[in-house]
Amino acid sequence: MTTTVRTPADLGADPEGLVDMAWDPITRIVGSLGIYTKIDFKQREVVECHSTSSIFRGYSIFMKGKDPRDAHFITSRICGICGDNHATCSCYAQNMAYGVKPPKLGEWIVNLGEAAEYMFDHNIFQENLVGVDYCEKMVSETNPGVLAQAERTEAAHADAHGYRTIADIMRALNPFTGDFYREALQVSRWTREMFCLMEGRHVHPSTLYPGGVGTVATIQLMTDYMSRLMRYVEFMKKVVPMHDDLFDFFYEAIPGYDKVGLRRTLLGCWGSFQDPEVCNFAYRDMTEWGRAMFVTPGVVVDGKLVTNDLVDINLGIRILLGSSYYDDWDDQEMFVRNDPLGNPVDRRHPWNQHTNPHPQKRDLDDKYSWVMSPRWFDGTDHLALDTGGGPLARLWSTALSALVDVGYVKATGHSVQINLPKTALKPPVSLEWRIPPQGSNTIERNRARTYFQAYAAACALHFAEQALIEIRAGRTKTWESFEVPDEGIGCGFTEAVRGVLSHHMVIRDGKIANYHPYPPTPWNANPRDSYGTPGPYEDAVQGQPIFEENDREHFKGIDIMRTVRSFDPCLPCGVHMYLGGGKTLNTVHSPTQSVGAQ
Repeated sequence: MTTTVRTPADLGADPEGLVDMAWDPITRIVGSLGIYTKIDFKQREVVECHSTSSIFRGYSIFMKGKDPRDAHFITSRICGICGDNHATCSCYAQNMAYGVKPPKLGEWIVNLGEAAEYMFDHNIFQENLVGVDYCEKMVSETNPGVLAQAERTEAAHADAHGYRTIADIMRALNPFTGDFYREALQVSRWTREMFCLMEGRHVHPSTLYPGGVGTVATIQLMTDYMSRLMRYVEFMKKVVPMHDDLFDFFYEAIPGYDKVGLRRTLLGCWGSFQDPEVCNFAYRDMTEWGRAMFVTPGVVVDGKLVTNDLVDINLGIRILLGSSYYDDWDDQEMFVRNDPLGNPVDRRHPWNQHTNPHPQKRDLDDKYSWVMSPRWFDGTDHLALDTGGGPLARLWSTALSALVDVGYVKATGHSVQINLPKTALKPPVSLEWRIPPQGSNTIERNRARTYFQAYAAACALHFAEQALIEIRAGRTKTWESFEVPDEGIGCGFTEAVRGVLSHHMVIRDGKIANYHPYPPTPWNANPRDSYGTPGPYEDAVQGQPIFEENDREHFKGIDIMRTVRSFDPCLPCGVHMYLGGGKTLNTVHSPTQSVGAQ
């Protein structure tokens, strides 16, 4: 599938001299994301942006009436990329609803699986999808003057990654022919194997359940995982300095490039990697075990930490509609009026949400997307939080909270330190991600993704060591039994690869009465809400300068594409399929037709 670009020749310019341009669908991602813009070529600026999605699926509808124990298997299929993140989050919500605490070894295994997923997905997206935006072929077509400067610019960390100039790095990123592009594909195989060792199958885990995992934990299992992990650690010692050189070059080569994709710093992180020494999944203790996560949850507003309390985060979630294709639920049932601590729960909270699809013709001045508009209410404003592509929010929240100081990682209050041990060919390396003075922009979202790959690898080293302690002590139980209550509620919080992920479940008569998963894409790709506030994609794109050297007749929109892809968009989680009244298809088979021929 290719992106259709509507050009000035197709559409003409409006009376104000603005040109309508659309990229629909956006390529190199899954799902039907369309970006519609108005561009002022005279001022070299994107003045307006609308983020659209044209497909509806109804997980929140057909989950009703299901056995709660099936929730993780069903919701895993929301996405064929981060399905395991959904399964994990669903199991967290079920653990809370059932009142079950998995054995420590079971939780270390889940952490090892999720760490492998972060390493796998960030690697393949960064190097084989985002990297193409910065490769020699792309830069030669959009900014030949920048490529010429790259040929003359020595790479500061050439001794660490082996590329003499910035142009050499760009050539290495060329799709299919670049040596680094091909190397990253091989690395993605190691990380997928690591995941399968822990959870049986990628991307829909077969050994992950509420109460723990079905994985048989042995020293050999951990050895197989560690042998691949250490190769990945060695790879990261090359990748981080290489990307630092590349991204720093763009700031130097194009003055003002820090404004590309820049929006107000409004970041949300729901935390990741449970500490089984603290976590019991009880709502009453959620503040404590949330802060014990190895990725600290938090809401960051204008660069400052507002809260890292998962109870506050949970209660602040609001689902707004605005420009999305749904009818409101003001007059429908409230499932949860108070949380287990007695705090009031808003009607617009996921526990109380109803999904009422209302398909209609797209109108950019009214309704134009199937993605709803999640917001976080701080008591005054409904904030359009974004995930920073996932890693930016995770590292920023963890750094400011300064709660992590274990194994190979430490949060300092202004940075995150990552210590990678000696590997086969390289000595120990210490890395440090620092809160970027540029703020939340396109380059820093991409840079954070590289550093978080190293962070996930360092965390995995710690998790493997802790798992081996349990195995060697003979504490090899990985699953705890439970009973499904007749009535109950649960919420799960974690980080999908692209950012915040929550699952909210209500159980009645032993069945699911309400279920709402909220992955990162609805938070990032949403349209203007009922207050007229643009969604994060829209906000990051509109107002950004244009540095592409092509004239408007040959404009490719590379800076717009870089900005959207910096969020790591993945639309299956945010959009849904709608069948209207439905159709019945009758298939008639000939009596002589063989089963195999059907």
